Amino acid sequence: MITKFIKRILRRDPMVKHTQANNTGAPKRIPKKAHRIDPHLLSKNAVKVTHTLQQAGYEAFIVGGAVRDLALGISPKDFDVATNATPDQVQRLFRKARLIGRRFQIVHVTFFGKGHPEIIEVSTFRALLDNAGDHVAESGRILRDNVWGSQGEDAARRDFTINAMYYDPSSETVLDYHGGMADMQKKTLRMIGDPAKRYREDPVRMLRAVRFAAKTGFELDGATRAPIAKLGKLLNDVPSARLFDEILKLLMSGYSWAAIQGLKDAGLHHGLLPLLDHILDTGADSKGANDFVKLALANTDERIQSGKSVSAGFLFATLLWPDLLKNWKANSAKGMANIPALHDAMDDTIATQSSGMTIQRRFESDMREIWSMQPRFERRVGRYPYRLIESPRFRAGYDFMLLRCATGELSPAIGQWWTDFIATDVTGQDELMASVKNESGNSPSPAKRRRRRKPKAAVPPESAAS
Repeated sequence: MITKFIKRILRRDPMVKHTQANNTGAPKRIPKKAHRIDPHLLSKNAVKVTHTLQQAGYEAFIVGGAVRDLALGISPKDFDVATNATPDQVQRLFRKARLIGRRFQIVHVTFFGKGHPEIIEVSTFRALLDNAGDHVAESGRILRDNVWGSQGEDAARRDFTINAMYYDPSSETVLDYHGGMADMQKKTLRMIGDPAKRYREDPVRMLRAVRFAAKTGFELDGATRAPIAKLGKLLNDVPSARLFDEILKLLMSGYSWAAIQGLKDAGLHHGLLPLLDHILDTGADSKGANDFVKLALANTDERIQSGKSVSAGFLFATLLWPDLLKNWKANSAKGMANIPALHDAMDDTIATQSSGMTIQRRFESDMREIWSMQPRFERRVGRYPYRLIESPRFRAGYDFMLLRCATGELSPAIGQWWTDFIATDVTGQDELMASVKNESGNSPSPAKRRRRRKPKAAVPPESAAS
């Protein structure tokens, strides 16, 4: 009796208006033998969240990209849960839960284990907003999105059919409202509803379409692709921080080069990263820039697909390096000293990029440090090598320098010298610096020799900085 009373109290929320039942039709119920989702790929914490909500009398399902990946036999990186419980009701059920967002309010439920904390994102079923008044701008973009609805409405609100499936771990059943499973079998990426209207609601969906197509290898169906070229200018109205997050997801998808090609094919690359036009140019003058960026993105994709970490600062440093190198050379041609010419080029390159998608300041700092190290790798005598390897960002700068060697911008012998230098002892380091002296005829700077312990940065080389 007491338990039932508590559940009734938890379900009450007089401040939230729910819409009437949806008229979107019943979902197709797909049993385990048809969807073949492996329960071992499920997050135990995501299952715990759905179970807790169901035990409290609510509906709860794993939803979205996680269901798509599970159906493809891929272990999802993130798990989202959808429920008919309001955010306040969800928060009351979990000790480590907090409300996130204003425009689109959700709950983050955090679980702490032996590894990194896992966050399960819980959202309430959203209503259709055709008659939502001030919730939608004149352009069609959704301004506020905290009107709760039914599961059918929530499914209709999602972007692509393959992302609008709901999985119930307790019954091992998938609910499919829009033929997402059939589209997966046809390797088709299809927008739910009228694509032009959906892109106006949220222009970022155009970038998501490109990212999902690159990641899954699916083809955008004709109706989904057709409006993108015409509506791409709507991305100019997207807040810079949100645009940055979406571009970062695209570059960190594990299929970044395919995604960038997809941006070009869809006509979306203009103005996002000003360098993309130059990178995607097939002219002979752009070959060096293309080779450098292709190799950097290939290394990034390889690391992500193998489950390794990647630094966003390192990634953007590689994307903007060809532009910075051009500015640096131009400054040097004007008679500027080498280092001032480099720092002036940094300022110009970042300022140009800021006219499109603004890179977050914390990543900008990493980029500047990686770039600033590059001239120092050519100073291999005296104190300079020892000072450089003690830099906190040495490894990122070293990996960046190896990319330059791999594309012929820098002599491969320099990259090999540094690889040997960080792997050997003090005696071996002295011999390496002596070899540089013999090659150049320059004497090392007079300095007291100090026996140094092997630096933390001295680890076997890998491609791309983590």
